[in-house]
This record gives sequence, structure tokens and C-alpha cells, in this order.
Amino acid sequence: MADDQEKTEEPTAKKLEDAREEGNVPKSQDISGVFVLFVAILALLMMFTFIADSMLKLTRYYFSILTLPVNREGMIDLAFVTFKETLIMTVPFATIIALAGIIGNIAQFGFNFTTKPLIPNFSKLDPIKGFANLFTLQKFLESLKITFKSFTALGIGLLFFWYFIEELPTVALFSLENQMYWLRDKAIVLAFVMLCIIFIYAIADLLLTRKQYFDKLKMSKQEVQDEMKNMEGDPHIKAKIRQIQMQAARKRMMSAVPTADVVITNPTHYAVAIMYDETKHNAPVVVAKGVDNIAIQIKKIARENGVHIVQNPPLARSLYKEVEIDRPIPDMMFAAVAEVLAYVYKMGKKRKELS
Repeated sequence: MADDQEKTEEPTAKKLEDAREEGNVPKSQDISGVFVLFVAILALLMMFTFIADSMLKLTRYYFSILTLPVNREGMIDLAFVTFKETLIMTVPFATIIALAGIIGNIAQFGFNFTTKPLIPNFSKLDPIKGFANLFTLQKFLESLKITFKSFTALGIGLLFFWYFIEELPTVALFSLENQMYWLRDKAIVLAFVMLCIIFIYAIADLLLTRKQYFDKLKMSKQEVQDEMKNMEGDPHIKAKIRQIQMQAARKRMMSAVPTADVVITNPTHYAVAIMYDETKHNAPVVVAKGVDNIAIQIKKIARENGVHIVQNPPLARSLYKEVEIDRPIPDMMFAAVAEVLAYVYKMGKKRKELS
């Protein structure tokens, strides 16, 4: 019993679906960060000329008002122009970054809309539990991981940054436009270096996150059994199982029609297929039966396979109501069915003699 309680089984599809509904999905922040940074670099390259022109335009505006007197109207105009130009420069870039963040998350676990994480959970406000959670092994490992990543990125970034600073005396002699292009090139180099570092950590973080996620959702054998019992008790699942069973039974029944000796009809609504093999059964057996559409299908298959169709409404209705599939006919109907079979055998013999 103790072994059954160990979390040794992989999570079932229902367990994973329930976790998604709770907002619990395998999400790596590092993967999202790499994707956002990559998109940001591309967006910066594509929009740099536009941003540089806007900044130069704003700089020229500042120089143009240096000689003007400071007054209320001038300050309002300064604030308005600054706000407008800043908005024009930043909104497209910020929109692209926001979309990249959304796509970076959706790409990991698909679209998942749920409001359950927004429902207040007052048990999380317990200060004792909250304090205890600060000192778990997982929190400690997470802190080490963040510290190591930060120092690695910071160290390598500082090396490149120091190398760039050594070029500043030369860059100071450039024109403003050339200084901006120098800044763009160095920012791209620095961003690319950071991207490579973060990408390596992101792959490791993604693998670790998914492993921890599925390990956390693992189930005991007893939990798997209980879930199966609950699912079998679901009326929708029961209805689906019944539907599948009925389809299988109907398919098996239709496959038996070509082996029948005769199909007795009423003639439109009922159809009952009878087979008699004296070496296997003491009485004729009903191998297929149906009403309306199923009856039409039975008759169609019978015609395609050369099975005799005999119209006998009272007998067809009685056989349909009284005899189940794969069961022999009752004694009270034996004489009527024997008469039909005798007629069929006689017709079959005549066909043989004519051929």
C-alpha cells in the first residue's frame, strides 16, 4: 500500500488538462526573455534610422529654443513636443516587444485563457507558511541559479563595455549622427553577446522547468485508479462508451447479413436476417435485425450478396420484438420460419436447375 502512494506514474491527460485550467503550465522565463531580446534587436535594426531621425529632430528643436525667453507658453510647447516625439519613437518599439513577450509564452504551452489564478486564495496569506516557503530547497536552488546567471552576464558584459569605453575619446570627435550609429553598433554587439549567454541558460532552464513540472504532477497508482473510476462515472463518458459499443455491435451485425439464408421484412419498417446451420444450431438464429434506416441497410446488403428477401410483416415484427441477435428463434415461431426457409431453399434449388 505504501508503494501505491509513491508518485511513480506519469501524469494522465486529465491531470495535465486540470493543471492547465488552474493556470499551471511549464513556462520558462528565460526562453521568453531570449525571444524578446532577439525581437528587440531586430526591431532596433529595422527602426534605428527612424528613431535616430526622431532624436535628431528633437535635438535640433532643443537647440532652436535656447535663445528664446523662458515663459509659460514656451514650457508647454517644450513639454508637448517632447512628449509627442518620445511617444512616436517608443510606442511602435514597445508594441513589438509586448507582442514578442506574448508570443514567447504562447509558443511554450499554447494559448491558455483561465481566470482561476485571479480568484483570491486567502490560504496564501498565512505568514507562517509564507515564511517557511522562503527557505525551501527549490527556492535556494532558484536563488543560486539567478545569482550565477546574473554574475556571468554582468562579468562578460562589463568586459565588452570596458572595451567600448576605451573608444570614447575617438568617438567624441565624431558628428552627432555618427556617434548615434556607433552607439547602435556597440549596442547590437553587446545585445548579441547577452543573447548568446541567455540562450544557453534558457535551453537549460527550459529542460529543467519541464522536468520539474512533470515530476510535480506525477501520480501514485492509486490516484490513477481513482481518476479512471471517476471518469467512468462521468455520464458524458458513459454515453460515449455506449455509442462506441453500439457502433461496433451494428458493424458486427451488418457483417453477418451476407451469411444469412433469408431476410424477412414487413416490407418497409422491419428487417430480420435469419441463418440456419443444422451442424451448429438446433434452430434458426437471428443474425441481424433493425427498423427504418437500419432495416434499409440490411436489405441493401442482402441484395448485394444475393440473400433472399421475403415479405412477411407479422413474422418480421414478432421476430424483431421477441428474439435478440445471435439467439435462436423460440419454438412458437419455428413453424412460420421453417415455412419461409423451405420456400427460400426451393427457390434456390430452382435457380440452380435453371442455371
